[in-house]
Formats: sequence, C-alpha cells, structure tokens
Amino acid sequence: MKLYLISQTENDDLDTYGAVVCAIDETQARNMNPDTGKPMTKKDWNNRERMWCSSPKQVVVEYLGKTQKEREPGVICGDFRTYLEN
Repeated sequence: MKLYLISQTENDDLDTYGAVVCAIDETQARNMNPDTGKPMTKKDWNNRERMWCSSPKQVVVEYLGKTQKEREPGVICGDFRTYLEN
C-alpha cells in the first residue's frame, strides 16, 4: 500500500478537510472521503454543504511513500481545519 496526502484548494475557508490516506494508487486516494476513508459517491461530490471539493479533479494528491506492512485502504490521519492560517 501507498501513502498519500490529499488536499484541495477549492474550499479554502474554515471547516474543510485534509488527510494522509493509505490507498492502492493515486486514483483510489483521489476518490477517498477524507473524513471516513470510504469512496466518495456521486451524491457526496454533489453535496452543496460539503466540506471538501466538488470533483475528483479538484483533489491535490501527493505521494508520500509505501507502508512497511499491508494495511486496509483508509484515512491514517485527518485534519479538519477550524482555524485560519496567517
């Protein structure tokens, strides 16, 4: 398994997510819900009250490395931004 940092810049105010996730590949990471670790559904992407971006194209994926042990795909560490950075 591989580790990725997923983020987005579409919603850059308060109350948005970012996460380090474990995934088979970049596509799986890009489509992962940063809160639950489950695959995003069409309904999730279209949710107007979302705290994430509106499409997989908006997700920024950065490869971090490989895991030493086999793991299930999911969120390793999530961040829910509740403050503004200066």
